[in-house]
Amino acid sequence: MYVQELEPVAGSLGLSALVATLPLVIVLVLLGGVRMKAHRAGLIGQAAAALVARLAYGMPLGQTLSSAAQGAVFGLFPILWIVVNALWVYRMTVRTRHFDILRRSFGRLSDDPRIQALVVAFCFGALLEALAGFGAPVAICSVMLVALGFDPVRAAVVALVANTAPVAFGAMGTPVVTLAQVTGLPLDTVASVVGRQTPLLALVVPLVLVGLVDGRRGLRETWVPALVCGVAFAAAQFAASNYVSAQLADIGAALAGAGALVAVPHARRPAAEPVRAAVLTGVRSEDLDEEDPRPEVLRAYAPYALIVTIFSVAQIPVGKDWLAGATRTFDWPFLNVVGQDGKPVGGNVFIWPIVSTGGTLVLLAGLCTVAVLGMHARVAVEEWLATVRELRFAILTVTSVLALAYVMNLSGQAATIGHFVAAAGAGLAFLSPVLGWFGVAVSGSDTSANALFGALQVSAAHESGLSPELLAAANSSGGVLGKMISPQNLTIACAAVGLAGREGDLLRKVLPWSVGLLLVMCLIVAGQSSPVLDWMLP
Repeated sequence: MYVQELEPVAGSLGLSALVATLPLVIVLVLLGGVRMKAHRAGLIGQAAAALVARLAYGMPLGQTLSSAAQGAVFGLFPILWIVVNALWVYRMTVRTRHFDILRRSFGRLSDDPRIQALVVAFCFGALLEALAGFGAPVAICSVMLVALGFDPVRAAVVALVANTAPVAFGAMGTPVVTLAQVTGLPLDTVASVVGRQTPLLALVVPLVLVGLVDGRRGLRETWVPALVCGVAFAAAQFAASNYVSAQLADIGAALAGAGALVAVPHARRPAAEPVRAAVLTGVRSEDLDEEDPRPEVLRAYAPYALIVTIFSVAQIPVGKDWLAGATRTFDWPFLNVVGQDGKPVGGNVFIWPIVSTGGTLVLLAGLCTVAVLGMHARVAVEEWLATVRELRFAILTVTSVLALAYVMNLSGQAATIGHFVAAAGAGLAFLSPVLGWFGVAVSGSDTSANALFGALQVSAAHESGLSPELLAAANSSGGVLGKMISPQNLTIACAAVGLAGREGDLLRKVLPWSVGLLLVMCLIVAGQSSPVLDWMLP
């Protein structure tokens, strides 16, 4: 049995927290400063986490290796399982040229690349996040933007920044559902508070996106459709999370944002040629006048319609219970970890949702896509294998980063950092989103960050006299802003647009936005903990 310690370094929480942050700091420095390839940085970071666990925390070598193995397996399934299958669906549409039809369809909505970024990255990406999550929106949307003519780096940055506002309610509400489970707070209450924080991001993110695409000119010329899109998204997300269902919040928000954007006459005006020339450097849209037969247009949309349908059906109680029945739970070998309270940690048990996981549902949609697109089974298999081959370095990166995260979690390193932040006293409300941000930066998952720090936030709230619901929600809302700097998401974006090895370049571009928006969220939560904004809470 291994008992986690919070202050293993000289009996000091501060020094222990400083040592515990070394693995993540090493990864970020190697990526952003040294410009090392992500899979190498991930492996070095993993080794650093293992050394800290063994030398500073005294975790037995066997349990250290076992926890790393469990993290790698979790990286493969469910995270990479959903990314591989989502990109497989995309590759099949490219192979049959239906992706060109889909691109032309989006292009006809508006030939303005700034509006296209809002439609594809913000609205369509939010829909994918609602249904799948775990990197699929970044992978698919960045590729779609490249196909519309965006420079690969710009496409990846736009997709990463756009994947913020919907994350807390992504994958059919999985992050907030997990948060409610680990904290013991009612799901409706937690979702309600999160739904009064992340919609404020939705007001800002569309404006940030048009600025990323076309600078000040983009803001000056397209602020109206960007603001309308953000307001509609925010209003729908708030209404659904507070009065309908957390699981449907992002679906409603994505559809509302897209509908509002289409309704704005300004969004349908042709873009000036200097704008298009300045933004689009790849495949241009000169073929937009090409007429596509209606049946082929329907077939081009069919894969994504199938994903929406299958995920929606999977949420029906009868079907959901049947799918959940295939879940397998077993003790992870060579792992016996207890917390300071003497209770076994959740990592001792491994849960394998064989059928109900998003990747399997996307795989089912892909099999249906094979039939709808009329693709030969042999060709479909070839495309799946080619997808795995294309993602081989991304697979190594994600598994190594998740191995790092699990070693940090199970050895107690993450708990040390969490308690150090939680000891902030009066400044806890301001810093609580930072804890979620850190958790997502390490693991790449708002769900994982909520599972890791949710209960800690509630305990700290009780000790400091703050609202437990507020700090628990802040963990998730702050976490969404760590998504864009997570090494696994950076790798997924690079792999999708052919920028393998340039994760450091993307990190330098998105880090200021991640930190800047995090500061905004910290101010929001601090305000909600005081008379200034406490009227916003339910």
